[in-house]
Amino acid sequence: MENLFSKIVVGAISLCIIGVIGVYGVIIWKEIGKMEEVSEPEEFVSEFSSTATNTTEDVQTPPIKVVEKSEQEIQTEQRNAANYSNVNINKFLYNQLEEPEKYMYNAFEKNKEEMKTGTATINFGNYFSELLNTQNGEATLKQYYQSAVEAYTYDNPDVFYLDPNKMYLNIATTTYSTGRQSFEVYIDNGSGANYLIDEFSSRQQVNEALAQVEQVKNAIVSRRTGNALQDIRMVHDYLIDTIEYDESLSKPNIYNMYGALINRVCVCEGYARSFKYILESMGIPCILVVGTGTNNKGNTERHAWNYVQYNGRWYAVDVTWDDPVVIGNGVVRQEDKVKYFMKSSQEFNQAHSPSNKFSEGGKAFQYPEV
Repeated sequence: MENLFSKIVVGAISLCIIGVIGVYGVIIWKEIGKMEEVSEPEEFVSEFSSTATNTTEDVQTPPIKVVEKSEQEIQTEQRNAANYSNVNINKFLYNQLEEPEKYMYNAFEKNKEEMKTGTATINFGNYFSELLNTQNGEATLKQYYQSAVEAYTYDNPDVFYLDPNKMYLNIATTTYSTGRQSFEVYIDNGSGANYLIDEFSSRQQVNEALAQVEQVKNAIVSRRTGNALQDIRMVHDYLIDTIEYDESLSKPNIYNMYGALINRVCVCEGYARSFKYILESMGIPCILVVGTGTNNKGNTERHAWNYVQYNGRWYAVDVTWDDPVVIGNGVVRQEDKVKYFMKSSQEFNQAHSPSNKFSEGGKAFQYPEV
């Protein structure tokens, strides 16, 4: 009798165990089915701005203002004009400029603090007077201005608060009694309130924003190991772990490093500018590259990424595409986060096509070989 009872108990327990195993088996099977349906994370491409500040595709130099000034006014202003010839700058794009373009870039750098007001006047005196006495002098001056602005804003991500499209190029002319003409060139905010981006309106706001950025940068730099490759990877990982890509393209500062490091929302240009800024603060050469990207869905748009120098060689890094969009049940695997990290041109340019112009009418700059 006891044996029969024992058999019944054992049988019941066995059935329970089989049932439990069956239930878990079904659950596991369903999960496996879901995994098979998981979609690949999607690389995104986004329209980037060709200036440090906005969404326009060209640095649209406002129409040059030509005004008449008296001989006495011109002489007084020329005496007060600074000389920007002897400024020591060694930056990637700056080194590719012609001397008149470097003169303008030098002036931006020398007036960097005052330009935070958005109303400072940068006076070139009669430096461009000889040029403006030539047939195509005015058109050439505009080209110099565009080249200088592009080089300055791409070499220096920390001037994110400037809007070059609000900076007016002025030519003051004086006709002497002999009939000779003299020209004075200066930059100001024209009739606008200032030449800051819309998110800022005063030097105080700019300084507060820069202090916030500096604090974040210092926190990242404090984690450096001294091994350049590990430090490049550390900065790369920090950005993809903390930044959210703005698919709406509608939030403020999404094209600059303030949006990336403080608001933690940006597009490709914000990622690339932040990467450059932090690495260069650690002594690691890094430049910003523009062109087109074709993602894994076959969509091609304008895009921005970086070239980084390590052990004497340059490598391509696309921080934005190493932080891909997750669609539906998509998952980001570890290998997805380094798919575009420290690559050669042979690998990288299968999906990227660099352009040596930041804007259609801009200067053709040269990138290093990757």
